[in-house]
Amino acid sequence: MLYQIASFLLDVVGGLLTGACLLRLYMQWQRVPFSNPVGGLVFALTDWLILPLRRVIPPTGRWDVSSLVAAVLIQVVQYLLLTLLLGAVSAWAWLPWLALFGLARVAVSGLIGLLIVYAVMSWVQARSPLADVLARLCEPILRPVRRILPLVGGIDLSPLVVLVLLQVVMIVLGHLQAGVMR
Repeated sequence: MLYQIASFLLDVVGGLLTGACLLRLYMQWQRVPFSNPVGGLVFALTDWLILPLRRVIPPTGRWDVSSLVAAVLIQVVQYLLLTLLLGAVSAWAWLPWLALFGLARVAVSGLIGLLIVYAVMSWVQARSPLADVLARLCEPILRPVRRILPLVGGIDLSPLVVLVLLQVVMIVLGHLQAGVMR
């Protein structure tokens, strides 16, 4: 029971911080301005780790490599702490793989969350700074599906299709991660 509680808390904190680092990377890559509530939250959650890393690892073009390194480091620390709690010394060799799978799962979970909020906000036609940020983040993901899938009765089903595909990716990542842990 204690391990489950610790694992849950590490997942929440690690997922939040990793997700914020990945969102910072994605927002910079999509050139979404940070002068909005989402950008302020991302900076507040990640500056403590990314700014020192940026002194060592400068950005390359549109890619803020320090944000990606920070996300990987958070996942490594999370799985290291879980390994220490389990006392599984033999699992240390798999730590980088577990961290990479964890990073991928956080990225997919974040995309799922963005798409759900985007879809709900599109139904209620809410005009806010958040809606514009979500649109800029979700449109590149939805665009390829929209090219293939026409509107059905005037309704855009592309978010639903992408959500289903992302859930399949989550299942595959879960099985791959479980296979590494065996």
